[in-house]
Amino acid sequence: MGCFPCFDSREEEILNTQKDRKEVHQTPPSNISRLSSGADRLKARSISGSKRESLGLKDGAAVQIAAQTFTFRELATATNNFRPESFIGEGGFGRVYKGRLPSGQVVAVKQLDRNGLQGNREFLVEVLMLSLLNHPNLVKLVGYCADGDQRLLVYEFMPLGSLEDHLHDLPPDKEPLDWNTRMKIAAGAAKGLEYLHDKTNPPVIYRDFKSSNILLDESYFPKLSDFGLAKLGPTGDKSHVSTRVMGTYGYCAPEYAMTGQLTVKSDVYSFGVVFLELITGRKAIDSSLPQGQQNLVAWARPLFNDRRKFAKLADPRLQGQFPMRGLYQALSVASMCIQEQAAARPPIGDVVNAISFLVNQAYDPSTVPGQRADNDDTKNKDERDGRISRNDDGAGGSSGRKWDSEGGSERDDSPRETTKMLKRDLDRERAVAEAKMWGENLREKRRQSGEDSINGTNG
Repeated sequence: MGCFPCFDSREEEILNTQKDRKEVHQTPPSNISRLSSGADRLKARSISGSKRESLGLKDGAAVQIAAQTFTFRELATATNNFRPESFIGEGGFGRVYKGRLPSGQVVAVKQLDRNGLQGNREFLVEVLMLSLLNHPNLVKLVGYCADGDQRLLVYEFMPLGSLEDHLHDLPPDKEPLDWNTRMKIAAGAAKGLEYLHDKTNPPVIYRDFKSSNILLDESYFPKLSDFGLAKLGPTGDKSHVSTRVMGTYGYCAPEYAMTGQLTVKSDVYSFGVVFLELITGRKAIDSSLPQGQQNLVAWARPLFNDRRKFAKLADPRLQGQFPMRGLYQALSVASMCIQEQAAARPPIGDVVNAISFLVNQAYDPSTVPGQRADNDDTKNKDERDGRISRNDDGAGGSSGRKWDSEGGSERDDSPRETTKMLKRDLDRERAVAEAKMWGENLREKRRQSGEDSINGTNG
């Protein structure tokens, strides 16, 4: 379980190469006392050299930062002097270029825009966070440059770009993501958040979860990137941290946008927005749409109240190639994540369990479009009216759960009821697993008891 420092007001001095190198004063809750930028060593060493930097801990232990320090000239050479043909994107931090290191490793080089929204503080936070955090669903930091007034970050290269590139404004010749890939990406991104919230101490609040910050490797495996806005979560008896409002419009949780009070549930809201993007194919904010449809959450919420309208929420580019029950379940997860009250949103661990369940119920694209993966040919009137019949096992047919079709009231079609149904599926799986474990333990005890009886007889 990782431990992280509290950042104090002298962060920018660490990277100020115009002054003597200074140390960050220790504060009682902090474990990390200083970060050497390496800038004072860059001028003295050869261009091809690289070193590993370390953090001094309050207890005397050392934490190695597996990030090389580069000179600006090294990175200029790696990117062909930042030529346009090496340019691959741009974000709040600055422009991103594709480069190749002398070792042959292909990397992404992000150059800070000195006139942009982020600066030395965000640069330092990203170096610290990505140097100390380690999870398959977080992008890896290869190194950084703090040469003079230049600030650059070097990451592993993600060949398929961002999730945003595969969801929005697709060219006519580009295939849209299929249902199974969308659920796989959602599950991986949720696992990255789960690591930040539940596996680190104190928890890390990502604060900028959005589709453009989810990068994809050649197999569509997702990794979270851009940690410049990340904050350490509340500790002790504190329920939140207060901070200036940062992030992207359309993804920010309402309570954070209004009060600046930040919790891990703020990230859960942002995840819900991205999950809705995956399901619907729409942008979080799209000013090209008519009034009332421009904000994804505001447009989707009324449709959540009637399950018969759920099909309208599916991305038309899927052309019906999705499991109807899987759509219901995915929308119920999304609806709970974007609840206006933070306390009503589920913890990210529950979201991971729910979406992992959907991934395991993989849709078979060889079935007839618009039908469920179990290829059930029986369609009764209730199903045609938009309700699932009592005899319908839904996509995959493996859970054995029966849907309630009686009454047809708005309460029965609500996302809360759908979420209860999904929870029963998960509870059933846990119960089966616990029963198997109990049976195995019982057999083992009986076996050991039998051996003891035999040994006693022989004695």
